Amino acid sequence: MQKNILVIYYSQTGQLEDIVKNIAQPFEDKKDEYKVTYYNIQLKKDFPFPWPSDVFFNTFPESYLQIPSEILPPPEEVLSTKFDLILFGYQVWYLTPSIPIISFLKSGYAADILKNTPVVTISATRNMWMLSQEKLKVYLKNFEAKLVGNIALVDRRDNYTSVLTILRWMTTGQKEKSGILPAAGVSDEEINGAGKYGKIIENHFENNNLDNLQPELVKNGAVEIRAFLVRVEKVGNKIFTIWSNLIIKKKEKRPLLIKFFKVYLMAAIWIISPIVLIFHILLAPILWTKRQKQKKYLQGINLK
Repeated sequence: MQKNILVIYYSQTGQLEDIVKNIAQPFEDKKDEYKVTYYNIQLKKDFPFPWPSDVFFNTFPESYLQIPSEILPPPEEVLSTKFDLILFGYQVWYLTPSIPIISFLKSGYAADILKNTPVVTISATRNMWMLSQEKLKVYLKNFEAKLVGNIALVDRRDNYTSVLTILRWMTTGQKEKSGILPAAGVSDEEINGAGKYGKIIENHFENNNLDNLQPELVKNGAVEIRAFLVRVEKVGNKIFTIWSNLIIKKKEKRPLLIKFFKVYLMAAIWIISPIVLIFHILLAPILWTKRQKQKKYLQGINLK
C-alpha cells in the first residue's frame, strides 16, 4: 500500500520550489511505495516579484505581526487525503514565516492537514531563520503535528554581502553574479544537492525511525547556527515589535513611518549590526558555554 507524502510550499522566485522538489525526489523515485502530492500555497491577491521597493517595505508590519491574507482553498486531493509525512517548505520575511505561510497556518485548513502528522520543515533564507523557526514550532505544536526534522538552507556569504545580493534579487529579479557581487541566495550546488536530505528522510521514514532523523540531518549539514546572527535576531525582534506596532496603530502616518523604518533598517544593518558583532566577539570567552547550549537547542526540533 502506498504511503502518502505531502509537499507544502510557497515560492516567489522558484528557489524554494526547486529545493523541496529535490528533497522529495527520493520518494518520487519509489512510485510503488509512495504517492507524492504538491501543494503550492496561493494567495487570492499575491505579492509581486520582483518587488517594487515601496511594496517590499510596506509588507513589514503585517509580516512581523503575523497578520494573514486570504488564500485560495487547497486542492480537494489535499483536503481529503490523510498524509503519512509532510515536507513543509517556507520562506522568512522580516524574521517571521512569510505572510503566505502564516495565511495558510491561520486559514483553518492547516489544522486539519497537519494534525497528528510527522512534519519536516524546510527553509531557504538569506541567513536569519532561527527565531522564525521557533514561531513555526508553536503553530505545529498547537496543531498537534509532530515535528521530526528541520532543514535550513542559507546563503553562505557573509552577512553584509548577502544583504546587497538579496536586495538586488528581490527588487530587480537578478539572482546571477554581477560586477563584484556574487550570485544571491542558496548556492546552485546546495540546491541541486538537496536530494541527499531526501534520501536521509526516506530512509528513516521507511524504517519507522523518524525520532532519530534530526541528528543525522544535522550531521550532514542541514542546519548551520551562527551565534552572532542569533544575537542579531533577538535584538531585531525587539526592535521590530516596536516599529510594527507603531506603524499599525498610526494608520494615518503609515507611509511616512514606512519611510523612516526603511532608513532605520538600513542603518541597523550597516551601523548597529557591526557594533553587535564587536561585542559578540569580545564576550565570546564568557558566553561560550551558553552559546554551545543555544546552538544545540536551535539545531534540534524541540520547543522550549
